[in-house]
Amino acid sequence: MAEAKKAAPKRKTTAKRKPVARKATTARKTAAKQTVSLQGRMTEASRNAFLASLGFYGMAFDQFQGQIKTVETELTARRKKADKLYADMVKRGQKVEKQAKTAIDDIDLPKLEVAALDRAKLEAQLEKARARFAELKGSVGFKAAA
Repeated sequence: MAEAKKAAPKRKTTAKRKPVARKATTARKTAAKQTVSLQGRMTEASRNAFLASLGFYGMAFDQFQGQIKTVETELTARRKKADKLYADMVKRGQKVEKQAKTAIDDIDLPKLEVAALDRAKLEAQLEKARARFAELKGSVGFKAAA
């Protein structure tokens, strides 16, 4: 019969390749994870910086409010003290006024009447004073102004 068919030579089995593409995919995933991780850390850091500055302003506001309350308390106390002092001064002023009026009423002052003045008597005194002045002027040696 015929000729026997020759069997095809057996192929050598090759060793399995290591999946290089898989390593590249893993490296990409790792890089992607690191990027996401870095981005997350940066976002968190920027948020924390914002919150820190907001906290700083909050603390400054609280301190300012405390100082305002302290000043308001002191101002209220000083106003009360000033009102009391003012009332005391008014009372003292009323007492002094009363004492002064009493002292003035107790003084006996002669009542001068303009109509009762004697013109001739005043003229005589004036002449007497002029004569005395002229006498003193002569004794000191004053000369009339040029």
